[in-house]
Amino acid sequence: MTSTSVPPPTTPTRPQHSDKFVAYVLSLCENKRVQSDLRTGLGLPVERCNYLHRYLVRRLPERLHRDAKRAHYAVAALIAARPRAARDADAERADQTDPVSDWPKRPNLGASLAEATNAGVIKPDSAEGDLHLFSRQSSDALHARLPALTRHLQSRGIALDWAVLLEDLTWWDRDRDRIATRWLENYFRTVNHGDGADDTDANTPVTDTTDLHEENI
Repeated sequence: MTSTSVPPPTTPTRPQHSDKFVAYVLSLCENKRVQSDLRTGLGLPVERCNYLHRYLVRRLPERLHRDAKRAHYAVAALIAARPRAARDADAERADQTDPVSDWPKRPNLGASLAEATNAGVIKPDSAEGDLHLFSRQSSDALHARLPALTRHLQSRGIALDWAVLLEDLTWWDRDRDRIATRWLENYFRTVNHGDGADDTDANTPVTDTTDLHEENI
């Protein structure tokens, strides 16, 4: 893995923005036509997301870095593409989430894959293989794999924290080692090992917060 670590700021501003953005997209998806428009961006770079601009441009800073912009477009499309069974659960979760104080305890993709493994949705070898593969891939490759993976997880009742995923995708190419390590750590903290390993604090995944503006990157 090769990436350049970017030190996080001292104030937890990003979770608030990310949660507000996710809440906005969830509200957009209440309109079936808008949801369909957002879904057209699934797995595509921003330059090919022609139907998403009208909904997202005014919600994002003008000087947003390219990676951050793609992360926002990608998460909007992933939310719009949720299976029906996942929609009510996401709405309920958004109402119950405290953006700042709960942030360190919220699950990243590694924890969600561990939950899927515990539920028998994914075999342990497959989940671990995916995480190790992700740790070697650029954000372009990761974005291409996420639609199928997230849909599979959600169709089997596994929740995803969209705001945490948004943060991680934003910084993937610039801080991949740290993010991928955190995914792996949270996977192994959460998964039922079946080998007598200590699962203490298994449900305490840790995420960092960062500023997305270009001048701070």
